[in-house]
Amino acid sequence: MNEVFSAKRRILALWFPFLPADRLRKEEPDTRPDAPLALVEKVRGALRLGAVDARALALGVTAGLTLADARVRLPELIVADMDPAADRHWLDRLGRHCVRWSPLTAVAPPDGIVIDISGCAHLFGGEEGLMAAVEDEMTARGMTIRCAASATAEAAQALARYAPLPVADEASALRALPVAALGLEADATQALLRAGLKTVGDVARRPAATIAGRFGMGAVTALRCLLEEEQSPLNPLPPPVSYRFERRFAEPIGHSDAVAACFLELLNEARLILEEKDLGGRHFRLTLCRSDGVRRHLAIETGLPTRDPALVLRLFDERIETLTDPLDPGFGYDSILLAILSTEPLTAAQPALVGDAGEDEHALAALIDRLSTRLGAESLVRLAPQDNHIPEQAQLALPAIRTPAPIPWPAAPADEPPMRPLFLFDPPQPVEVIAQVPDGPPHRFRWRRTLHEVRLYEGPERIAGEWWRRKGGEYPGGAGLTRDYYRVEDVRGRRFWIFRHGLYDEKPDPRWYLHGLFA
Repeated sequence: MNEVFSAKRRILALWFPFLPADRLRKEEPDTRPDAPLALVEKVRGALRLGAVDARALALGVTAGLTLADARVRLPELIVADMDPAADRHWLDRLGRHCVRWSPLTAVAPPDGIVIDISGCAHLFGGEEGLMAAVEDEMTARGMTIRCAASATAEAAQALARYAPLPVADEASALRALPVAALGLEADATQALLRAGLKTVGDVARRPAATIAGRFGMGAVTALRCLLEEEQSPLNPLPPPVSYRFERRFAEPIGHSDAVAACFLELLNEARLILEEKDLGGRHFRLTLCRSDGVRRHLAIETGLPTRDPALVLRLFDERIETLTDPLDPGFGYDSILLAILSTEPLTAAQPALVGDAGEDEHALAALIDRLSTRLGAESLVRLAPQDNHIPEQAQLALPAIRTPAPIPWPAAPADEPPMRPLFLFDPPQPVEVIAQVPDGPPHRFRWRRTLHEVRLYEGPERIAGEWWRRKGGEYPGGAGLTRDYYRVEDVRGRRFWIFRHGLYDEKPDPRWYLHGLFA
């Protein structure tokens, strides 16, 4: 091994052994934290466990088992679907977060990250201090992590996955690793085991020509990388693209007209760059640097990508008017910086022959921009449809300025009354109901001390609960109970949406709730 080479370069490898489960628990906090979790995928027509969490693994449930076998071993197992795209997106997000420790950061799918820490570990208290900082940060993000450092990415990843940590003697630990640490195909790994080669050291003691002739040149290359004799290049994540435009002044400026003129020049400069790339900005930040070192940041967002300087300038004027602490130039600004933090594609659009086909859309976007800038992004929301059959979870209120383009809502059948009311109670209102047992419709109900006689009804529309969140009890704790919905009309013509929460075989005394009112 080349000692000089290995001393120059150090690679830190992060391994997330339960990444799919940890990601799901972070994205869906309602998932029971005390229950074992597994994620399933269909393999040759059968459902098999693609990943498990630490609790399930400790109880003897491992990836690769069929779902039926796992249920027999662990009846309380919570099951969700594998989502490789979401896992890869989560891994990319973690990788971009690791750029804070080194710009040379690369992801190693499906569950690893490698960071070139050569020459930067001393900034964090040495290699051990850097590893401790990484572990603390990832643990705070809810991730189970193992990390190790070595001279090559392959060696660092192998130590993180297979070696007892912390590693005292790196060279001995690498040779003691199982042959699976070479990262070969399953057939090649099995062939090594059948040949009696159980550890990396066993393979290293054989002549390279013999290993190459029997197991392929890939085995020799993997061995050399693992023993730190050969280096493979990293493919680091590209740095995030941001557009920055700056003006520095020989003498500080403080007059508002001069600042506005300079800002307009920066916006026009940005417009030319964005036009070349067919982009529009969504998030703009203006930084005013005073001569005494004080910096003032102003930021706006837009609902649609734009590169119109007049529009951006008008939104910044709105933002300045809402400041509780007015801008104070002091002795003047010696530099002004404009940063475009978020961009989206924006190509030239062909206008319609008669009028502008997108006029209404742009007018609505302009209104959303102005109100969100003046009142705050969280004050103006838009309902976005969600893929969920539970009525109160079929839509999500998101900041209107940050949501993507609206998705069309499902159209109601022609000449049919609406299946869902426009007004929903959150949470549903409890009502006292007289109904036929076990699954009859309501005959009369009392709501807010008023008795309503039911004249007409439609239903039931049965909506099964989310069994993986079944908790029992009353609403909203009984999220897993079945619901029977009825559209009812009382003798005065008022129409209601009522449901029975739970079947009698699920709960001995199911309650009734009023969920919405029809117009």
